[in-house]
Amino acid sequence: MDQPLRKFIEKIENLQSDGDGLFPKGIFPAKRVNPLIGYQRPDTTIFYSAIICFTLQCIRKSCDPDMQQKMDMVCAKVIANYPEFQNKDGLKTYNFWKTKPSRHFPGGFIFRHFEHFRIPDDVDDTAFIYLTSNPSSDEVNWLKSKLALHANGKKQRIKNTYPEYKSLAAYSTWFGKNMYIEFDVSVLSNIMYCILHYNLPFNEHDAASLEYIRSVIETDRYLNAPFRCAHQYPRTPLIIYHVTRLIAAFDPEILKPIREKLIQDSKQLLAETSGYMDKVILSTSLMRLGTRTERIPVEHFTAEDFKGFYFFIAGLLTAYENPVLYKLSANPLFHMHWICEAHCWTLLAEYEVLWNNSVQKQSEHGNPI
Repeated sequence: MDQPLRKFIEKIENLQSDGDGLFPKGIFPAKRVNPLIGYQRPDTTIFYSAIICFTLQCIRKSCDPDMQQKMDMVCAKVIANYPEFQNKDGLKTYNFWKTKPSRHFPGGFIFRHFEHFRIPDDVDDTAFIYLTSNPSSDEVNWLKSKLALHANGKKQRIKNTYPEYKSLAAYSTWFGKNMYIEFDVSVLSNIMYCILHYNLPFNEHDAASLEYIRSVIETDRYLNAPFRCAHQYPRTPLIIYHVTRLIAAFDPEILKPIREKLIQDSKQLLAETSGYMDKVILSTSLMRLGTRTERIPVEHFTAEDFKGFYFFIAGLLTAYENPVLYKLSANPLFHMHWICEAHCWTLLAEYEVLWNNSVQKQSEHGNPI
């Protein structure tokens, strides 16, 4: 029995809500914070719960039956919450927050009272909910058609990007009739993971989305200007984590030229970073691409080691297409970070499984990873 893995799964189990006045049963507590202004609020988003479920399902096959049962119970409790986050009109897209009625900015004092701050359904949450909930073939084909309706150039064109990407027919982060177009390399990696997972017909929007992913890596923009490439995941280690997960699972032909660059860039960042959790996700990314890393003593991690790490943000000014406001939008003063302890333990569980698999593979073949 892998004791660190058991510890991580038990931590995850214990953090899942049993249902209280704030967090519904099955939801993993999260917080939205901005340390620069001392802002902190509890948040009932489905995002972290869905990606925890997705990650557990991905590593499940490498775990023993007892662990699998625990993971299945955790995921079943998460999945039971999905209807509460479904599109307010009954469409099969999903929102970051509850929709009927809207529970945007839960626990807040100001934003939750104004309709202006209610956000539309998004591609990211929708992708993870489809990936974890066994949708029908009709549902996934409907989603593919729905995504095309909101792609760049269908109704409007993207403004907040580099000039050479403005004609790219890639998917936008957002659904919503009047929502602006946005490209996020990590979100695109997630929706392409969903599309390839369900083996959906390949179209021009898929090709354009993969081209955007390839280009921002190849041009070093993801190193030099990560916020411009990924408004929701605006740090290079997070972008690497998402892109390598897509490549490791499906190895799309158009992304083959950036594989070695991702490996070398990840090695460089791993050597330079002092953040414990960034080291974890960079090492996970390297192992996904078959590259040896030094063992991180994750078995000794505590919640203190998660401090300062964030996986996801919202830029409060990214919705504005005014050039001055968009320039200001990169300032951390205008960012909210979403943090979740249970997700950090999930990242450690994922690391532990990949490490064990790499050691086993080396032992079986007698070759370096």
